[in-house]
This record gives sequence, structure tokens and C-alpha cells, in this order.
Amino acid sequence: MDGQVQDQESVVIETAGLQGLLGVPADPAGVVVFAHGSGSGRFSPRNNYVAEGLRGAGFATLLVDLLTESEEGDRARVFDIPLLASRLIAATRWLSGVSRLAQLPVGYFGASTGAGAALLAAASEPARIGAIVSRGGRPDLAGSPALAHVRAPTQLIVGERDLPVIELNREAMRHLRCEHEIVIVPGAHHLFEEPGALDLVIGHATRWFSNHLAA
Repeated sequence: MDGQVQDQESVVIETAGLQGLLGVPADPAGVVVFAHGSGSGRFSPRNNYVAEGLRGAGFATLLVDLLTESEEGDRARVFDIPLLASRLIAATRWLSGVSRLAQLPVGYFGASTGAGAALLAAASEPARIGAIVSRGGRPDLAGSPALAHVRAPTQLIVGERDLPVIELNREAMRHLRCEHEIVIVPGAHHLFEEPGALDLVIGHATRWFSNHLAA
């Protein structure tokens, strides 16, 4: 895991001025948009590693910074889940203008605070999002009313040693009315830095997207 961005191209989400990395394998089955956690972005080594695995499984990926460079230092914006969700929706709509991707189903992969943004965005546009995966996420930050309106099948992946986040995920699950599951990765902490932990994440995410997102 070295944060390489091979097989990706830099893009700009014009409507919001956001920077992204788009990777498209041959004949993609769907597109997975990544919502990064606080303090992270499109060059995140962990998310790029997962994105590479998803591209290998036949999914296009879009890693997008949900804040501009000037906004990243503002802690209030970093944790402004409605703002992040609105930016994620803008990135999703931008995909509709990319001819090779416009007709493909869209999924979200959210990490940390990005998971809350992904679920809030999916609740706002339920017809557009086909599946959601959260890695070490804070789905609770979407708020219980939004969680109850999510229709996309949702997978919550949490490290076994990330005890506070496990409890927050279990609490969020109580409000979900869509198909969902929680997956506990043995021996993993919050960042899934343990050997093989991210490979397990890729395996679970690939299974979920293949079952629920493939066109």
C-alpha cells in the first residue's frame, strides 16, 4: 500500500470546484464514489488501495476531495456533514455528464466522517445510489431521520479493536430500514493498518458492490 494513483486521471467537479481522481477499468459494472474522512483526501493511501482493488473487480472509482484547499483548515467545515453530503451529491451528478459512466449504477464508499456524509447524501437522492459501504465510519453523523430514509443496501465495516466506533455503528443500524449488515474485521483498529486488514475490507466491499451495484 503506497498511495499510487496509477490508472487514474485527475478531474475537476466544475460545479463545486472539487478535485478528484477517476479510474475506469474496461467495461465497468458500476461507479464507486469515495467520501473521505476528516483530514483525508483523494490521495489517501488506504482509500487508494481499496479503490485499486475495486477497479480490479470491475468497478470505476472516483476519489474526490469534498472540501477545497482553502476550506480544509476550517474545522467547522471538516465536520459539516450536510455540506460534505451536498458536495458528494454534486460529484454524483457530475458523473451523469461523463458519457462512459452516465448510465452506470453508483455506490458510495465512506470512511470516518465521510460515511455520515455518504448516508446523508443517499437519503437525499435515494433513486440514484445503489449501495453503500462504510469503513471505520461514523454513520451516526448522518442523523437518525436520514438513516431511516436510506434505501441503498448498506454495509458497515469496523475493526474489532475499534470498540467505540463499533458501538456507534450498532446504534446507527437501529435506525436503518434498508438491507444492511455489519462486518467486524478481526484484530483491526480504526485505520485498518494491520497486515491483511485492508485486503479483508476490499473483499467484503467487493462482495457487497457486486451483489447490489453491478449493472
